Parts: sequence; C-alpha cells; structure tokens
Amino acid sequence: MAGLTENSAEIAPSAQAKKRKSAEDGGARKKRKKQVREDEGDLDVEVGLNRGFERMDGQLLADHIAQKTTRFGADLSPIELSDLYISANAIKDTTSWDRPRSLDNLPDFLESFSEEWNRLRSAPKVNGSPHTIIVAGAGLRAADLVRAVRKYQTKGSTIGKLFAKHFKLEEQVTFLEKTRTGIAVGTPQRLIDLLENGALSIANLKRVVVDASHIDQKKRGITDMRETMMPLVKFLSRKELKEKFTMSDQSQVADLIFY
Repeated sequence: MAGLTENSAEIAPSAQAKKRKSAEDGGARKKRKKQVREDEGDLDVEVGLNRGFERMDGQLLADHIAQKTTRFGADLSPIELSDLYISANAIKDTTSWDRPRSLDNLPDFLESFSEEWNRLRSAPKVNGSPHTIIVAGAGLRAADLVRAVRKYQTKGSTIGKLFAKHFKLEEQVTFLEKTRTGIAVGTPQRLIDLLENGALSIANLKRVVVDASHIDQKKRGITDMRETMMPLVKFLSRKELKEKFTMSDQSQVADLIFY
C-alpha cells in the first residue's frame, strides 16, 4: 500500500500540471475566439467597411501594421522586418472622426484633417509633385477613390491615376512629367515604381492617406492580404517617406493617415 501511495503522489502533480495546461489552452482558445468575434463585429460587408480602424490611434495602428508585416513577411529576417517598421509617431490620430469612412465621406474627412483644406483644389507648381497621395489596394478601388475626390480637380490641378489598371507605367511617367497634380491616387507597387524612376516627387507632399477601412465581399482589406500588405508597408517605410512623416519642421512634414 505504501508503494501505491508513493506512486500516486508522483503521478498527482503531473496530472494537475496537465489540467492547468489544458485550462490555459482552453482560456487562450476562448480569448482568440472572443477576439475573432470582436473583429467580425467590426466588419460591415453591406457597406464594405472595417469599422475597427475608426478606434485605432497611432500606437494601435503601428501595432496592427507591425503584426501584419510579421505575419506576411515570415520569409524576412529580423533586420529586414525592422526596416519595415512604421513608428506610432509617424501616424496621425484620426479617432476624433465619428462618421463612417466611406467613399462619400472622404472629401469631408480630408478637409477635416488638412490645415489648409482650401488648398486641396490646388497643385504645387512643380509637375508630378502632389500634396496628397491616396493609397488603394487595387486598381478598381483606386478608380472609385478617384471619382470620390473628383471635386478637387481643377484646370490647374489634375487628379493623378497612378495604378496599373488600364494605365501603363510609361504613360504615367509622361503624365507626371507634364502635369501639375494636387491629389494622386495609386496602388503601392506602382507608387514605388514611380518614386524609383524619379517621375513621382514627394517634395511638396503634405499627406499620405491609406484606404484602410475598405473591405471586399470576402471581408479583406488592404492590410489583410500579403499581395497588398507587403507592397504597402514597403512603400510607407521608404527612407524618404519616413523622413517626411517625422520631420520637426512643420512646413515640410507630411501626415500619414489611415482612413
């Protein structure tokens, strides 16, 4: 009986440890399920919006972008991932905006977060040097955004269409070389290409607006797919843009805004 008691005493802690681990795993699963339910509750497929972005300040957005970058950049080294990090200090807080981040509300949103909103209709004197760049996940969505900000197009300021759908890179290079554009709408990779070949200038840039809230019928936004998220973060983390986002000179700084 004594031997049985000793064995039982040895087995008991192991069984208790397993029970604790099982309880912890169960708690973690419940937490994950709760998080999924909360995230799902933010997704309004009827209007095509992820309402969760409305509550994200700079730090939450920086964390969100970092998590997505780590997830989709699993093949990257820690140093490469750190190069893609976007600081919370670079992101403008827009949580004060209390209306849905829809296409119809985009002009009012831009005006609310532009110090000189009346200049949205103007363009810098230098060709191909917009004051506003709006970043979309795909060409079709970019075309919708162009229509949403059409009110800002004037004789002296053309809306730039810097996305691949129906437009060749060479055509956009020519457009930027010959045209004054105040607002440009583009997809991440095409914007990168135009920056790298020198056709697109950020010398007069005042804001980059990421079309983050929009989701498709599969409940996916620009940060939810590797093919859009990685080009986006590579664009936003370019050295020249990071410098613009964090400049101390307020006359030269550019805002990074998630809509």
